[in-house]
Amino acid sequence: MTGGFFALLDDIATLLDDAAVVSKVAAKKTTGILGDDLAVNAQKASGFASSRELPVLWAITKGSFKNKLIILPLAFLLSAFAPWAIVPILMLGGTYLAYEGAEKIYEYLLGHKEKKSSEEKELSEEDLLKVEAKKVNSAIRTDFILSIEIVIIALGTVLEQPLFIQVIAVTIVAFLATVGVYGIVALIVRMDDFGFALIQKADDEHSLLHKLGRILVVSLPKVIRALTVIGTFAMLLVAGGIFMHNVHQLHELLHFMPSLLGELFVGLVVGSVAFSIHLLYTKLFPNDKKH
Repeated sequence: MTGGFFALLDDIATLLDDAAVVSKVAAKKTTGILGDDLAVNAQKASGFASSRELPVLWAITKGSFKNKLIILPLAFLLSAFAPWAIVPILMLGGTYLAYEGAEKIYEYLLGHKEKKSSEEKELSEEDLLKVEAKKVNSAIRTDFILSIEIVIIALGTVLEQPLFIQVIAVTIVAFLATVGVYGIVALIVRMDDFGFALIQKADDEHSLLHKLGRILVVSLPKVIRALTVIGTFAMLLVAGGIFMHNVHQLHELLHFMPSLLGELFVGLVVGSVAFSIHLLYTKLFPNDKKH
């Protein structure tokens, strides 16, 4: 009996070791989408009052964990019983990401973003919290789409493994993605506070601490602006990549383009069409437009 017990422990250790190995492989496969995820979520988590940055980020992080708890079981069930449904779901998500990217470009070109910012300054605290909640919900929806992509890519690398290994490996990758991405986003949005702390600790304005603090404070707005642009293009790239990888005709049609340029082009086209349909709908049915 003792020998059987230790044999069982040895089998469990072997399975866990295998899970760790395939988890590393799955994590490497999702590196690209994690970079896009970071850019998109850093952009989504910016633009809030300093005192609200961490509470907002925590709300988005909790939403991301809930997304994973929904997506992971569904992904395993779909993989087992309805693998044909995975690609259509991915493409619907890609359409939504492309729409969001096109919307950001539209707002930038027409200057709506600045208008919104000036209007929000005049809102009451209660209205500001409503605007904040709307932005948080938007960030969580975007995270949901990106999380589907991460989970499906990770799952695709371990399909040959036993179900137990699949569950462990993909779950590890999914939750590490949330911790890693939002941990880095938290560091980015608090750059200025860390910079001010260094400035206060500095002996004089010529010291290294003071200069480093000034660099962090001055750099934050530039980093946020850069991440806003990168995040917008990341959404278009992820969306275009979903269509390029799953619609063979598109891949053949645009094979002469570099892959990134082709994915960006497809994302822009899909996003423009989706956003145009949305604009047409809001003009035809203005009473149905959400405020």
